[in-house]
Amino acid sequence: MTQAPGKLVQTPAGEAPAGEAPAVPHIVTELPGPKARAHLEFDRQWTSPSVPRAYPVVPVRGEGCTIEDIDGNLFLDFNAGIAVTSTGHCHPDVVRAIQDQAGKLIHYSADFYLPSYAETCAELARIAPMSEKCRVFLTNSGTEAVEGAIKLARFATKRQYLVAFLGAFHGRTYGSVSLTASKAKYHAGFGPMLPGVFHAPFGHVADLKWFDEVLFEHLVPAEEVAAIIVEPIQGEGGYVVPEDGFLQGLRKICDEHGILLIADEVQAGAGRTGKMWSIQNWDVEPDIIATAKGIASGMPLGAFIARDSLMTKWGPGAHGTTYGGNPLACAAALETIRLVEGGLMDNATARGEQLMTGLRAIQARFPSVIRDVRGIGLMIGVEFDSHERAAAVEWGSFQRGVLVLEAGHVVVRISPPLVLTAEEAAIGLRLFGEAVAEAAAK
Repeated sequence: MTQAPGKLVQTPAGEAPAGEAPAVPHIVTELPGPKARAHLEFDRQWTSPSVPRAYPVVPVRGEGCTIEDIDGNLFLDFNAGIAVTSTGHCHPDVVRAIQDQAGKLIHYSADFYLPSYAETCAELARIAPMSEKCRVFLTNSGTEAVEGAIKLARFATKRQYLVAFLGAFHGRTYGSVSLTASKAKYHAGFGPMLPGVFHAPFGHVADLKWFDEVLFEHLVPAEEVAAIIVEPIQGEGGYVVPEDGFLQGLRKICDEHGILLIADEVQAGAGRTGKMWSIQNWDVEPDIIATAKGIASGMPLGAFIARDSLMTKWGPGAHGTTYGGNPLACAAALETIRLVEGGLMDNATARGEQLMTGLRAIQARFPSVIRDVRGIGLMIGVEFDSHERAAAVEWGSFQRGVLVLEAGHVVVRISPPLVLTAEEAAIGLRLFGEAVAEAAAK
């Protein structure tokens, strides 16, 4: 397989002329293709049925915004592995950084003094949106970052209660799934959940009255609440953007009562909204940030970043990890931060404006089908009139070679890599519009 800028050139079975890159998407079989169908049957025999699957794509290669499946079909990736491959698939600079590190040291636990661990922590502290010096703990994933953040919040404040929001998704391990409230099925059969968790309404300034009128008045005193954890833009809950003033109001409540504000930036961070952290769109400083997904371009890395005065409240053994801060993941993160700051945030803003304009034009054609188009940068949600319609658009897009993904119950999320080009955005819009038209006709 040879490469051209931003594209994959198929193997001979893909029917592309030698040395020429076919236009993407380029579908050469029915979907799923014969090799994909065989793999699906193999997968069903061995994998846990708890793993959620969106649609039957079987990726084997990737470059930029393009995914090649096992049958040689080329897809335009508008979900980036659920907002993970921020610098695109297999960005050559990220690949080179991983390869260089792999030739030196693949693993040594953070129980020892890994240089790349401290370097990555220093970089994350540098880009944190807090005015106070910060410290960092590296994890393997977003859910681990959330777990660590809430442990730190309880330890540092000596308080027990936590507040999350209806519609929130913070992960699936016990602490984080207790905070999650996007779908009831995430709790079904697993109770009891972590005690001391409350869920507030999300997104409207008027909702903030719930804290004084319900939580502090009837349920728990404010001085016993350790932290409020919030996704500045809700992800799995439907790409919900809060009203201006909502996050500022949360910050005010926290300041008045000595409560910590935790920003879950796992999906919305790493430059996706045109700023390094989505909460910066509202000029609000959190006390702790949880990050993962796009921060290392697909390598398993997460982190929670906290103000120095908080992180120094605990000592050795209070929290630890074997694999968190793995040297390969750290190498990828350092290169990812360089690329995101070096132009990809600006591209996220430009391509986001292009997509929003195009999607609103599609909405104008089908106003009874599309209820809302919302988002910032390359974090965009398209809300439909029903779950069935959203599912039909997701499937119709897949059949046309564009990978999008549902979020919540009636929303299709669009979260392509930050390297998306204007041409790729235009192609994706056209094919997405065709999928909407097909779903509307049904």
